[in-house]
Amino acid sequence: MEVKLHDIGEGMIEAEINCFLVKPGDIVKVDDPLIEVQTDKMTAEIPAPRAGIIREFKVNPGQIVAVGTTLLILEDTDAVSKIGNHSPMLAEMTANKWSQQLEEKNKFNFAEKQAKPKRILASPYTRKMARDNSIDIEMVEGSGPAGRITDEDIYKLMTASHQKIQPLKPEKQEHTAPLSEKNPLRNDTIPFRGRRKQIAKKMAQSLYTIPHCTHFEEVDVTDLIQFRTELKKLNESFSATAFFMKAISICLKEFPIFNARLDEENEVIRLQHEHHIGIAVDTEDGLIVPVLRNVEQKSIRIIHAEMKQLTEKALANELSIKDISGGTFTISNVGPLGGSFGATPIIQHPEAALISFHKTKKMPVVTDDDQIVIRSMMNISMSFDHRVTDGAAAVRFTNRFAGLIQNPKMLLLELV
Repeated sequence: MEVKLHDIGEGMIEAEINCFLVKPGDIVKVDDPLIEVQTDKMTAEIPAPRAGIIREFKVNPGQIVAVGTTLLILEDTDAVSKIGNHSPMLAEMTANKWSQQLEEKNKFNFAEKQAKPKRILASPYTRKMARDNSIDIEMVEGSGPAGRITDEDIYKLMTASHQKIQPLKPEKQEHTAPLSEKNPLRNDTIPFRGRRKQIAKKMAQSLYTIPHCTHFEEVDVTDLIQFRTELKKLNESFSATAFFMKAISICLKEFPIFNARLDEENEVIRLQHEHHIGIAVDTEDGLIVPVLRNVEQKSIRIIHAEMKQLTEKALANELSIKDISGGTFTISNVGPLGGSFGATPIIQHPEAALISFHKTKKMPVVTDDDQIVIRSMMNISMSFDHRVTDGAAAVRFTNRFAGLIQNPKMLLLELV
Protein backbone atom coordinates (compact mmCIF):
# COMPACT_ATOMS: atom_id res chain seq x y z
CA MET A 1 0.00 0.00 0.00
CA GLU A 2 1.01 3.63 -0.48
CA VAL A 3 1.62 5.64 2.69
CA LYS A 4 0.78 9.25 1.89
CA LEU A 5 1.33 12.57 3.63
CA HIS A 6 -1.98 13.51 5.23
CA ASP A 7 -3.16 16.75 6.79
CA ILE A 8 -2.16 16.39 10.44
CA GLY A 9 -4.01 19.54 11.44
CA GLU A 10 -4.58 23.29 11.12
CA GLY A 11 -5.00 23.28 7.33
CA MET A 12 -1.51 22.02 6.55
CA ILE A 13 -0.71 22.04 2.81
CA GLU A 14 2.91 20.84 2.71
CA ALA A 15 5.76 19.53 4.84
CA GLU A 16 9.51 18.99 4.61
CA ILE A 17 10.92 15.48 4.94
CA ASN A 18 13.31 15.58 7.90
CA CYS A 19 14.54 11.99 8.05
CA PHE A 20 13.58 8.33 7.70
CA LEU A 21 13.02 6.40 10.92
CA VAL A 22 13.08 2.99 9.20
CA LYS A 23 14.82 1.46 6.17
CA PRO A 24 13.70 -0.76 3.27
CA GLY A 25 13.19 -4.35 4.41
CA ASP A 26 12.24 -3.43 7.98
CA ILE A 27 9.20 -5.04 9.58
CA VAL A 28 6.91 -2.49 11.25
CA LYS A 29 3.84 -2.70 13.45
CA VAL A 30 0.77 -0.49 13.40
CA ASP A 31 1.64 3.05 14.59
CA ASP A 32 5.40 2.52 14.40
CA PRO A 33 6.99 5.86 13.34
CA LEU A 34 8.14 5.78 9.70
CA ILE A 35 9.15 9.29 8.66
CA GLU A 36 9.75 12.55 10.53
CA VAL A 37 8.37 15.65 8.79
CA GLN A 38 8.57 19.37 9.52
CA THR A 39 5.36 21.33 8.97
CA ASP A 40 4.93 25.08 9.24
CA LYS A 41 4.14 24.72 12.95
CA MET A 42 5.71 21.57 14.31
CA THR A 43 7.81 18.47 13.85
CA ALA A 44 5.69 15.33 13.50
CA GLU A 45 6.14 11.63 12.87
CA ILE A 46 4.16 9.76 10.21
CA PRO A 47 3.08 6.39 11.71
CA ALA A 48 2.50 3.08 9.98
CA PRO A 49 -1.22 2.65 9.16
CA ARG A 50 -0.80 -1.13 9.37
CA ALA A 51 1.82 -3.81 9.94
CA GLY A 52 4.03 -4.72 7.02
CA ILE A 53 7.42 -4.54 5.34
CA ILE A 54 9.01 -1.31 4.14
CA ARG A 55 9.61 -1.75 0.41
CA GLU A 56 10.82 1.62 -0.88
CA PHE A 57 10.73 5.34 -0.22
CA LYS A 58 9.25 7.70 -2.79
CA VAL A 59 10.68 10.90 -1.28
CA ASN A 60 14.08 12.11 -0.06
CA PRO A 61 15.20 13.93 3.12
CA GLY A 62 15.05 17.69 2.63
CA GLN A 63 12.31 17.43 0.01
CA ILE A 64 9.19 19.57 0.48
CA VAL A 65 6.05 17.67 -0.50
CA ALA A 66 2.36 18.50 -0.69
CA VAL A 67 -0.40 16.80 1.28
CA GLY A 68 -1.43 13.66 -0.61
CA THR A 69 2.09 12.83 -1.83
CA THR A 70 3.10 9.16 -1.59
CA LEU A 71 5.92 8.86 0.96
CA LEU A 72 6.71 5.14 0.83
CA ILE A 73 5.44 1.73 -0.16
CA LEU A 74 4.42 -0.56 2.68
CA GLU A 75 3.83 -4.19 1.72
CA ASP A 76 1.08 -5.80 3.73
CA THR A 77 2.09 -8.94 5.66
CA ASP A 78 -1.13 -10.66 4.56
CA ALA A 79 -0.25 -10.08 0.90
CA VAL A 80 3.12 -11.74 1.42
CA SER A 81 1.44 -14.74 3.00
CA LYS A 82 -1.10 -15.09 0.14
CA ILE A 83 1.64 -15.08 -2.48
CA GLY A 84 3.42 -17.81 -0.59
CA ASN A 85 0.28 -20.01 -0.57
CA HIS A 86 0.50 -20.48 -4.36
CA SER A 87 4.05 -21.84 -4.25
CA PRO A 88 5.37 -24.23 -1.59
CA MET A 89 8.95 -23.14 -2.31
CA LEU A 90 8.05 -19.44 -2.14
CA ALA A 91 6.00 -20.04 0.97
CA GLU A 92 8.97 -21.76 2.63
CA MET A 93 11.31 -18.93 1.61
CA THR A 94 8.86 -16.33 2.90
CA ALA A 95 8.39 -18.20 6.17
CA ASN A 96 12.14 -18.52 6.63
CA LYS A 97 12.64 -14.83 5.95
CA TRP A 98 9.93 -13.84 8.37
CA SER A 99 11.14 -16.21 11.08
CA GLN A 100 14.70 -14.91 10.75
CA GLN A 101 13.61 -11.28 11.00
CA LEU A 102 11.26 -11.95 13.90
CA GLU A 103 13.96 -13.94 15.69
CA GLU A 104 16.37 -11.04 15.31
CA LYS A 105 13.76 -8.58 16.45
CA ASN A 106 13.02 -10.62 19.56
CA LYS A 107 16.68 -11.23 20.31
CA PHE A 108 17.73 -7.62 20.12
CA ASN A 109 15.96 -4.43 20.99
CA PHE A 110 14.93 -2.96 17.66
CA ALA A 111 15.94 0.53 18.70
CA GLU A 112 19.38 -0.69 19.71
CA LYS A 113 19.91 -2.94 16.70
CA GLN A 114 19.19 -0.11 14.26
CA ALA A 115 20.19 3.31 15.54
CA LYS A 116 17.35 5.76 15.09
CA PRO A 117 18.39 8.72 12.92
CA LYS A 118 19.35 11.74 14.92
CA ARG A 119 16.45 14.12 15.34
CA ILE A 120 17.50 17.49 14.03
CA LEU A 121 15.77 20.63 15.28
CA ALA A 122 16.12 23.23 12.53
CA SER A 123 13.89 25.31 10.30
CA PRO A 124 13.43 24.41 6.62
CA TYR A 125 15.41 27.52 5.64
CA THR A 126 18.30 26.54 7.95
CA ARG A 127 18.32 23.03 6.47
CA LYS A 128 18.35 24.46 2.94
CA MET A 129 21.24 26.75 3.84
CA ALA A 130 23.23 23.74 5.11
CA ARG A 131 22.48 21.68 1.98
CA ASP A 132 23.35 24.53 -0.39
CA ASN A 133 26.73 24.92 1.30
CA SER A 134 27.53 21.18 1.56
CA ILE A 135 27.26 21.13 5.36
CA ASP A 136 26.14 17.91 7.05
CA ILE A 137 23.49 19.28 9.40
CA GLU A 138 23.71 16.16 11.58
CA MET A 139 27.24 17.22 12.52
CA VAL A 140 26.23 20.74 13.56
CA GLU A 141 25.96 21.53 17.26
CA GLY A 142 22.88 23.70 17.76
CA SER A 143 23.06 26.77 20.00
CA GLY A 144 19.30 27.36 20.18
CA PRO A 145 16.73 26.06 22.71
CA ALA A 146 16.84 22.27 23.13
CA GLY A 147 19.88 22.15 20.83
CA ARG A 148 18.02 23.74 17.92
CA ILE A 149 20.29 24.60 14.98
CA THR A 150 20.04 28.26 14.01
CA ASP A 151 21.03 30.20 10.88
CA GLU A 152 23.93 31.64 12.89
CA ASP A 153 25.29 28.13 13.57
CA ILE A 154 25.43 27.50 9.82
CA TYR A 155 26.96 30.94 9.18
CA LYS A 156 29.79 30.18 11.60
CA LEU A 157 30.62 26.90 9.89
CA MET A 158 30.50 28.54 6.47
CA THR A 159 32.80 31.32 7.62
CA ALA A 160 35.22 28.89 9.27
CA SER A 161 35.28 26.71 6.16
CA HIS A 162 35.94 29.70 3.93
CA GLN A 163 38.80 30.91 6.15
CA LYS A 164 40.45 27.46 6.03
CA ILE A 165 40.66 27.40 2.26
CA GLN A 166 41.91 30.96 1.81
CA PRO A 167 45.43 31.17 0.27
CA LEU A 168 48.13 32.69 2.45
CA LYS A 169 48.97 35.31 -0.16
CA PRO A 170 46.09 37.69 -0.90
CA GLU A 171 47.42 38.49 -4.40
CA LYS A 172 46.49 34.96 -5.54
CA GLN A 173 42.79 35.58 -4.97
CA GLU A 174 42.35 38.77 -6.96
CA HIS A 175 39.22 37.48 -8.67
CA THR A 176 37.66 35.83 -5.63
CA ALA A 177 35.18 37.98 -3.72
CA PRO A 178 35.75 37.70 0.05
CA LEU A 179 32.96 36.23 2.15
CA SER A 180 31.63 38.68 4.69
CA GLU A 181 31.30 37.33 8.22
CA LYS A 182 28.22 39.46 8.81
CA ASN A 183 26.58 38.50 5.54
CA PRO A 184 28.12 35.28 4.21
CA LEU A 185 25.41 34.85 1.59
CA ARG A 186 25.09 37.52 -1.07
CA ASN A 187 21.97 38.07 -3.12
CA ASP A 188 20.27 35.47 -0.97
CA THR A 189 16.55 34.77 -0.86
CA ILE A 190 14.28 33.50 1.88
CA PRO A 191 11.88 30.73 0.83
CA PHE A 192 8.26 31.87 1.18
CA ARG A 193 6.79 28.62 2.41
CA GLY A 194 6.29 26.58 5.55
CA ARG A 195 5.44 28.60 8.65
CA ARG A 196 6.07 31.97 7.01
CA LYS A 197 3.61 31.14 4.22
CA GLN A 198 1.04 29.82 6.68
CA ILE A 199 1.31 32.98 8.80
CA ALA A 200 0.77 35.10 5.70
CA LYS A 201 -2.26 33.04 4.72
CA LYS A 202 -3.78 33.34 8.21
CA MET A 203 -3.17 37.08 8.46
CA ALA A 204 -4.61 37.76 5.01
CA GLN A 205 -7.66 35.63 5.78
CA SER A 206 -8.21 37.49 9.04
CA LEU A 207 -7.86 40.98 7.55
CA TYR A 208 -10.04 40.16 4.54
CA THR A 209 -12.73 38.54 6.69
CA ILE A 210 -12.83 40.51 9.93
CA PRO A 211 -13.51 44.26 10.12
CA HIS A 212 -10.88 45.11 12.72
CA CYS A 213 -11.32 47.87 15.26
CA THR A 214 -8.61 48.59 17.85
CA HIS A 215 -8.99 50.26 21.23
CA PHE A 216 -5.93 51.62 23.06
CA GLU A 217 -5.63 52.03 26.80
CA GLU A 218 -3.05 52.84 29.48
CA VAL A 219 -2.75 50.62 32.55
CA ASP A 220 -0.98 51.38 35.82
CA VAL A 221 1.08 48.29 36.72
CA THR A 222 2.97 49.81 39.67
CA ASP A 223 1.16 47.75 42.31
CA LEU A 224 1.50 44.58 40.23
CA ILE A 225 5.27 45.06 40.07
CA GLN A 226 5.36 45.61 43.82
CA PHE A 227 3.15 42.58 44.48
CA ARG A 228 5.41 40.35 42.37
CA THR A 229 8.43 41.64 44.34
CA GLU A 230 6.69 40.69 47.60
CA LEU A 231 5.98 37.20 46.26
CA LYS A 232 9.61 36.73 45.19
CA LYS A 233 10.69 37.36 48.78
CA LEU A 234 8.48 34.40 49.68
CA ASN A 235 10.15 32.29 46.95
CA GLU A 236 7.02 32.55 44.81
CA SER A 237 7.89 33.87 41.36
CA PHE A 238 5.23 34.37 38.69
CA SER A 239 5.46 36.14 35.35
CA ALA A 240 3.44 39.27 34.73
CA THR A 241 1.78 37.49 31.80
CA ALA A 242 0.31 34.90 34.18
CA PHE A 243 -1.44 37.72 36.07
CA PHE A 244 -2.56 39.27 32.77
CA MET A 245 -4.00 35.95 31.62
CA LYS A 246 -5.92 35.42 34.84
CA ALA A 247 -7.32 38.94 34.66
CA ILE A 248 -8.34 38.39 31.02
CA SER A 249 -10.19 35.21 32.00
CA ILE A 250 -12.13 37.11 34.68
CA CYS A 251 -13.04 39.75 32.12
CA LEU A 252 -14.15 37.10 29.62
CA LYS A 253 -16.57 35.72 32.23
CA GLU A 254 -18.13 39.16 32.56
CA PHE A 255 -17.92 40.03 28.84
CA PRO A 256 -18.39 36.69 27.03
CA ILE A 257 -18.95 38.48 23.71
CA PHE A 258 -15.15 38.64 23.36
CA ASN A 259 -14.92 34.88 23.79
CA ALA A 260 -17.30 34.22 20.92
CA ARG A 261 -17.32 33.00 17.32
CA LEU A 262 -19.48 34.37 14.54
CA ASP A 263 -21.36 31.67 12.65
CA GLU A 264 -22.49 33.60 9.58
CA GLU A 265 -23.97 30.57 7.87
CA ASN A 266 -26.43 29.98 10.72
CA GLU A 267 -26.68 33.69 11.59
CA VAL A 268 -25.69 33.28 15.23
CA ILE A 269 -22.89 34.44 17.54
CA ARG A 270 -21.76 31.48 19.61
CA LEU A 271 -20.62 32.39 23.12
CA GLN A 272 -17.99 29.97 24.41
CA HIS A 273 -17.78 29.34 28.13
CA GLU A 274 -14.36 27.70 28.13
CA HIS A 275 -11.38 30.07 28.00
CA HIS A 276 -8.71 28.55 25.74
CA ILE A 277 -6.28 31.45 25.60
CA GLY A 278 -3.52 31.55 22.99
CA ILE A 279 -0.08 33.00 23.81
CA ALA A 280 1.80 34.51 20.89
CA VAL A 281 5.42 33.24 20.99
CA ASP A 282 8.17 34.77 18.86
CA THR A 283 10.23 31.84 17.56
CA GLU A 284 13.10 31.68 15.11
CA ASP A 285 10.75 30.39 12.42
CA GLY A 286 8.08 33.01 13.03
CA LEU A 287 5.13 33.67 15.30
CA ILE A 288 3.31 30.67 16.73
CA VAL A 289 0.41 30.61 19.19
CA PRO A 290 0.22 27.70 21.65
CA VAL A 291 -3.06 27.52 23.56
CA LEU A 292 -3.47 27.30 27.33
CA ARG A 293 -6.72 25.44 27.86
CA ASN A 294 -9.48 26.10 30.42
CA VAL A 295 -7.82 29.11 31.99
CA GLU A 296 -11.09 29.85 33.83
CA GLN A 297 -10.46 26.76 35.98
CA LYS A 298 -6.84 27.48 36.86
CA SER A 299 -4.94 29.43 39.49
CA ILE A 300 -2.16 31.89 38.71
CA ARG A 301 0.37 29.30 39.88
CA ILE A 302 -0.90 26.68 37.40
CA ILE A 303 -1.26 29.24 34.61
CA HIS A 304 2.38 30.30 35.07
CA ALA A 305 3.69 26.71 35.06
CA GLU A 306 1.69 25.59 32.02
CA MET A 307 2.42 28.78 30.10
CA LYS A 308 6.16 28.32 30.70
CA GLN A 309 5.97 24.72 29.50
CA LEU A 310 4.09 25.69 26.32
CA THR A 311 6.56 28.49 25.56
CA GLU A 312 9.52 26.12 25.93
CA LYS A 313 7.85 23.60 23.62
CA ALA A 314 7.18 26.34 21.07
CA LEU A 315 10.82 27.48 21.09
CA ALA A 316 11.99 23.87 20.74
CA ASN A 317 9.47 23.23 17.94
CA GLU A 318 7.85 20.40 19.91
CA LEU A 319 4.21 21.53 19.96
CA SER A 320 1.50 19.02 19.14
CA ILE A 321 -1.71 19.70 17.21
CA LYS A 322 -3.63 19.94 20.48
CA ASP A 323 -1.16 22.55 21.76
CA ILE A 324 -1.93 24.98 18.91
CA SER A 325 -5.61 24.44 18.15
CA GLY A 326 -8.95 25.45 19.62
CA GLY A 327 -8.08 28.93 20.89
CA THR A 328 -10.95 31.25 21.85
CA PHE A 329 -8.96 34.42 22.68
CA THR A 330 -5.33 35.45 22.16
CA ILE A 331 -2.85 37.59 24.08
CA SER A 332 0.50 38.94 22.91
CA ASN A 333 3.06 40.34 25.34
CA VAL A 334 5.50 42.35 23.21
CA GLY A 335 6.61 44.52 26.13
CA PRO A 336 9.93 42.71 26.71
CA LEU A 337 10.89 43.47 23.08
CA GLY A 338 10.24 47.21 23.48
CA GLY A 339 7.78 49.43 21.67
CA SER A 340 6.07 51.88 23.99
CA PHE A 341 3.09 52.70 21.80
CA GLY A 342 0.46 50.16 20.89
CA ALA A 343 0.31 48.53 17.48
CA THR A 344 -2.83 47.20 15.83
CA PRO A 345 -2.79 43.44 16.48
CA ILE A 346 -4.41 41.14 13.92
CA ILE A 347 -7.08 38.80 15.29
CA GLN A 348 -6.62 35.04 15.07
CA HIS A 349 -9.54 34.09 12.84
CA PRO A 350 -12.18 32.87 13.79
CA GLU A 351 -11.71 34.40 17.25
CA ALA A 352 -13.44 37.67 18.12
CA ALA A 353 -10.62 39.58 19.84
CA LEU A 354 -6.93 39.83 20.69
CA ILE A 355 -5.09 41.99 23.20
CA SER A 356 -1.43 43.10 23.15
CA PHE A 357 0.63 44.29 26.13
CA HIS A 358 3.37 46.78 25.35
CA LYS A 359 6.44 48.19 27.08
CA THR A 360 6.13 49.46 30.64
CA LYS A 361 7.60 52.92 31.32
CA LYS A 362 7.89 55.06 34.42
CA MET A 363 5.94 58.26 33.92
CA PRO A 364 4.74 61.26 35.97
CA VAL A 365 1.05 60.85 36.75
CA VAL A 366 -1.33 63.39 38.29
CA THR A 367 -3.41 61.84 41.09
CA ASP A 368 -7.00 62.69 42.01
CA ASP A 369 -5.72 65.14 44.65
CA ASP A 370 -3.50 66.89 42.08
CA GLN A 371 -0.24 65.33 43.26
CA ILE A 372 2.43 64.36 40.72
CA VAL A 373 3.79 60.87 41.31
CA ILE A 374 5.95 58.46 39.33
CA ARG A 375 4.06 55.37 38.22
CA SER A 376 4.85 52.39 35.97
CA MET A 377 2.48 52.63 33.00
CA MET A 378 1.85 50.03 30.31
CA ASN A 379 0.03 50.59 27.03
CA ILE A 380 -2.35 47.93 25.76
CA SER A 381 -4.10 47.57 22.42
CA MET A 382 -7.18 45.45 21.91
CA SER A 383 -8.48 44.53 18.46
CA PHE A 384 -11.99 43.17 18.16
CA ASP A 385 -14.35 41.97 15.43
CA HIS A 386 -16.68 44.91 14.78
CA ARG A 387 -19.30 42.53 13.36
CA VAL A 388 -19.60 40.88 16.76
CA THR A 389 -19.41 43.82 19.16
CA ASP A 390 -18.75 47.56 19.44
CA GLY A 391 -16.23 49.99 20.87
CA ALA A 392 -18.18 50.70 24.07
CA ALA A 393 -17.95 47.03 25.08
CA ALA A 394 -14.20 47.06 24.38
CA VAL A 395 -13.76 50.12 26.61
CA ARG A 396 -15.67 48.45 29.45
CA PHE A 397 -13.61 45.27 28.97
CA THR A 398 -10.25 47.07 29.14
CA ASN A 399 -11.44 49.22 32.07
CA ARG A 400 -12.26 46.07 34.01
CA PHE A 401 -8.88 44.56 33.06
CA ALA A 402 -7.06 47.74 34.14
CA GLY A 403 -8.91 47.72 37.48
CA LEU A 404 -7.79 44.15 38.22
CA ILE A 405 -4.17 44.82 37.27
CA GLN A 406 -4.03 48.09 39.20
CA ASN A 407 -5.28 46.17 42.27
CA PRO A 408 -3.65 42.76 41.71
CA LYS A 409 -4.58 41.35 45.11
CA MET A 410 -8.17 41.41 43.90
CA LEU A 411 -7.17 38.50 41.64
CA LEU A 412 -6.73 36.38 44.76
CA LEU A 413 -10.47 36.54 45.34
CA GLU A 414 -10.73 34.21 42.34
CA LEU A 415 -9.88 30.90 43.97
CA VAL A 416 -9.26 29.29 40.57
